[in-house]
Amino acid sequence: MRVHVADHPLIAHKLTALRDENTDSPTFRRLADELVTLLAYEATRDVRVQPVEIKTPVAATTGIRLSQPKPLVVPILRAGLGMLDGMVRLLPTAEVGFLGMVRDEETLKATTYANRLPDDLSGRQCYLLDPMLATGGTLAAAIHFLVDRGADDITAICLLSAPEGVARLESELAGLDVPISVVTGAMDERLNEQGYIVPGLGDAGDRLYGVV
Repeated sequence: MRVHVADHPLIAHKLTALRDENTDSPTFRRLADELVTLLAYEATRDVRVQPVEIKTPVAATTGIRLSQPKPLVVPILRAGLGMLDGMVRLLPTAEVGFLGMVRDEETLKATTYANRLPDDLSGRQCYLLDPMLATGGTLAAAIHFLVDRGADDITAICLLSAPEGVARLESELAGLDVPISVVTGAMDERLNEQGYIVPGLGDAGDRLYGVV
């Protein structure tokens, strides 16, 4: 598994505002959207392409376009929805699926409650969107879900990550013969007793959409 921390001043600047407890939900959503576009640029560095012949106004040349099948973007509900617009802005031709997962706050285990995905993902390059890589349970379960349907290349994009979550992912995904990458805006210090990232930014879903 490859982990890439996107070390860029603009990313750090936007993360600082996201972390601030005084940042309201509308501003939080806008900043998350902008940050995801920056992270998506890093995450799609290895997106699959194929050559294409074109003619410019001056001469014929060879360029590239995204390969078929198209990449699949999968936000993990509900917080992952706040990352979707920023991702498809960079990959407008990608297809979008949805995966609903919930973490039990006592056991910290993730379960799937809904999905809108093709049954067969063979040959598909998938981009998972999940704001927080905390305990790693939700993301590990989501990756296994996609691999079980045939996905053969998966990149997770997270605003923040914790070392414990990365370690759990590496452990639970060690047996998979599929390239797995994690692109994150920052690697924070640790998890607290409740499984929240420290210093983190709180509950991403609540800060995006309010407490419901």
